[in-house]
Amino acid sequence: MTNNVTTGGCQCGALRYRIEGPLGPAGFCHCRMCQKAFGSFGAPLVSADPARFRWTRGEPAIFRSSPVVARGFCRDCGTPMFMLEDGYGPIELAIGTLDDPATAAPDHVAGVESKLPWADALPSLPARTTADDRTPEDLAKLTSRQHPDHDTERWPPA
Repeated sequence: MTNNVTTGGCQCGALRYRIEGPLGPAGFCHCRMCQKAFGSFGAPLVSADPARFRWTRGEPAIFRSSPVVARGFCRDCGTPMFMLEDGYGPIELAIGTLDDPATAAPDHVAGVESKLPWADALPSLPARTTADDRTPEDLAKLTSRQHPDHDTERWPPA
């Protein structure tokens, strides 16, 4: 067994985390609570053992979306970070918060009773890059203030 390490964090860098060991199953949840929590048509989540998970920078704000579910988010930038169900076991991390989200491909879909009727059509829509819709001058204005996809000594930089 390899001792892999996974890191991640929020968009602004106020929250960072580390997981030592393998990630668990990943899925996409279409339930209405996940739609609201992510402001989207659902939530891509990957599970991790809470004993192998730790915050390395900051502490998340918590919202109880139901009597048994806590949802963590960054109070500074609003990034949804996780879902934790009382008595369930794993912490369910937002896949987009991983520094390398490609490592957590979903293998199941949940909450399909709330799936939006157009969700299955997304892969067949025409695809465009950001540069397809922007001039070079517009692209130059889009300089990212986002935290990089790796740990930093401090953020923002001096």
